[in-house]
Parts: sequence; structure tokens; C-alpha cells
Amino acid sequence: MERLGLVGLPNSGKSSLFNALTGGQAPVAAHPFSTTETSVGVAHVPDQRLTALAGMSRSRKVVPASVEVVDIAGLVAGAATGEGLGNRFLAGIREVDALLLVLRSFEAAGVPGDTDPVEALGTLELELVLADLASVEGVIERRRKQARSDRSLAGEVAALEAALEPLQAGVPIYRSGLGPEVRAALRPAFLLTNKAVLAVVNMGEDQLAMAGKLAQAVGEVLGGEEHVVPVSVQLEAEAAQLPEGERAELLEGLGLGEGALPRVARSAYHLLGRRTFFTTGEKETRAWTFRAGARAPECAGVIHSDLQRGFIRAEVIRWDELLELGSWAAAKAAGRLRVEGKEYEVRDGDVLEIRFNV
Repeated sequence: MERLGLVGLPNSGKSSLFNALTGGQAPVAAHPFSTTETSVGVAHVPDQRLTALAGMSRSRKVVPASVEVVDIAGLVAGAATGEGLGNRFLAGIREVDALLLVLRSFEAAGVPGDTDPVEALGTLELELVLADLASVEGVIERRRKQARSDRSLAGEVAALEAALEPLQAGVPIYRSGLGPEVRAALRPAFLLTNKAVLAVVNMGEDQLAMAGKLAQAVGEVLGGEEHVVPVSVQLEAEAAQLPEGERAELLEGLGLGEGALPRVARSAYHLLGRRTFFTTGEKETRAWTFRAGARAPECAGVIHSDLQRGFIRAEVIRWDELLELGSWAAAKAAGRLRVEGKEYEVRDGDVLEIRFNV
């Protein structure tokens, strides 16, 4: 399972968001460094497609997709040079696959800390960039020397040289404009800003009407509002403790629909390059996680290695088409199941039945 790291300044609401997403018990307090160790939990990814398919099949068990979430020790200015819990913070980030930056905008009596999410983003990015710049400068000359006798390193050297310019200008790799091939060549360097990024703007309940404006301000820095989710973490955390009916009533009453936490979970899931296919039946309906672009045998292997090893074919139908027909048997009788082979690239929302022989 790929890992999403929550990153934020002290009192940003990072640990509260972790607890709300995972049902965890990371410590929360109105002082810096209440989080000094990483906490790890699993967030389920809400999916109305899964719910609908389970209802159609009258499944006894429903299993959602999930993503591993890591609450990383808080950052302060100077972390890249060891201030605060800098070294522990940076080590935690190196171990995750994507970053969720938690940016505070709420005001609260007795809770110190900056409440400008754009300034918070600037502080976080500066520390990450400084750490990456030190990494590149520390390795590039050695790689240049090694590349003289090992030509396979030429691509990595060129990528490191391309990364130097934006990092020296204070620009993180994720918004530097470097292409996917260059970023792929940078992976051996384990740069912090070469990871995918999503920002959560943590609002107060009194700021809900400003959500669009806050998201726009942060999105202008990150390169688009699709990279930003405004959330009142405290409100959503309180709602998460309520029975399902009361929670829905509260969120609807505030004009929040299903709430922002499901959107955070889904956005993080897609940020990690994960997609979902389904299996459904009376016994179980399950959302299976696969990497975008995977072919049918690889997806079969997500279910069980024997299915990949002995893969023959997959019977496939889109989830909404299956719902419209009412059952797998009806889809088969209507000739609507597609038979796909080893080269089929599975799409998000496919419902599969794997045929195999071991």
C-alpha cells in the first residue's frame, strides 16, 4: 500500500485531520510538537459506486479501497538545518509516496501559530526546497565522476543538473515545469519535492463561506485549485463521531453535502496514482486498488497471485452499465460482458471476473 504523508506547521490541525481520516488516536494539543513521532493509519476511500454495486448484489460484506496515511512530526522554519524536529521531520517525508500539506487558516483563542495558508505554504516549501538543494549539491559532483566510467548514470546526472536551477531559485520540483521523464530520472535522489502534492486548507467553521476564496489563493501558488481541498477539520472530525444519519443531517444542514473528508480521501488516492476496479457478488463486493495503466493480469494479481500466474481472460463491464442491467447474470444474458485478454488496460470503474487456470 502506498503512503500519504501529512505535513504541516505546528497547530495546523495535521494530527486532527489524521485522526478524522483514519479513526486514529494521534495526540492533539495547542502547543508545538504534540506530534513527535510518526503515526500510521489506514483511511478508507468512500465510493458511491461500491455502495451501489453492493446494494445490487445484496452483498453480505463490503470492502472499500484504502490508503495508508502517515502523520509526520511537525515542521518549523529552519527544519532543513535541524531546527525543531527537523531531521525527524525530513526522514518521515522521505519514506512516503505523496504529500498532503495541511495549511491553517482558522483562528482559535489559545492556539498559537500563523493563520495565513499562503504564508504557511511558503514556509513548508522553503524548508523542503532547502533540504532538496542540499541533497542535490551533495551528490551531483560524485555522480558526474561516476558517469565518466558508467554511461548509464548520464540520465540521472542530466536530471540532477536540471533540478538545480529551480531549487536554487526556491521552486519545488513539483511545480518547476520539469517533465515526467526528468522527474522519473530524479527518483534515485529521493527528493522531497519530487513527490505529488495536495493541499488541505484547514478552515474555521466561521470561514465556510470563504472556502472558494481560500482555495483559489493557495491554488494560484500550487498551479490550480484542483490541488487544493478546503476543510473545516474540527467540524468534520466532530461530525465523524456521530451516527451516520446524524452526521449526514449535520453536514447537509451546513450545505456541505457528504462533507470534505471523503473528497480528501479520494483526492489523495488519485494523487498516489491509484485507481479502482470492482468485484461483486452475494458474498462480497470489493474495491480493489491498482496503479493507473495496469493491464488485466496485473490487476488479477491484486486479488491473488494465482490469478495472475494462470490468467486466461477477464470478463469486464463498466460499473454503471452493470447497475443499469441489474445483475451479472442479466449482463451475461444480454451479451454485455466484454472478454478481454492479457493486453487489456483496466480502467477505473471496471467490474471484473477473472478466468484462470493454475
